Formats: sequence, C-alpha cells, structure tokens
Amino acid sequence: QVQFVESGGGLAQPGGSLRLSCAVSDRYFRIRNIAWYRQAPGKQHELVAHVAPDGNPDYVDSVNGRFTISRDNKNTVYLQMNNLKSEDTAVYYCNTFPNLNSWGQGTQVTVSS
Repeated sequence: QVQFVESGGGLAQPGGSLRLSCAVSDRYFRIRNIAWYRQAPGKQHELVAHVAPDGNPDYVDSVNGRFTISRDNKNTVYLQMNNLKSEDTAVYYCNTFPNLNSWGQGTQVTVSS
C-alpha cells in the first residue's frame, strides 16, 4: 500500500515562501508520476503540480512561475512555494498522478498578514 507523509506547512505572510516535503512509501516511486494537491475548506482536492519520473514538471496556471515541484531518486517530493498569496491557503497533500483513493494527513498552509 502506498503511503504519503507531508510536512513543512505553516503560516506565511503574503509574498512569503514555504517548502513542503512529502515522503512516499512506495516500491514503485521511481516510475510514478507524483503530484501535489490542495484542498481549501468546503472544496474538493485540486491539482497543483505534478512531476514525472524523469523530473519533468507541470503546473496549473494559478501557481506557474511561483511554485517549483521536484523529486529526489529515493522517496521524497518537494514543493517550493514563493510569492504566496492568500488564495494559496489550504491543506496540501501529495499523491500519485492520477491520484489514488488513499490520502495522507496533509500539511496546513495558511497565508495571512
């Protein structure tokens, strides 16, 4: 069973930065597309970015140019978030892309002055 453990969230001011990490327990990690998703209160999970096994990234328009997704060759995926905006406030999750039905606990990101 694939497991995800997210960390690195917190409180940031508008324009600030945070770096999220996700440890993935999956024997097939190296050949999977892995993504970051977020869920704001009352909304469904929303794709933020995903990264292919070769490291090639893709972003949704709302974060393109501000967020950077990356991965190592062991089991960790990162999301560097710069120039944060209030609308980035959400619980952030990692999962495969397309996502599996099982989610980790997520990490809360709050952007507020």
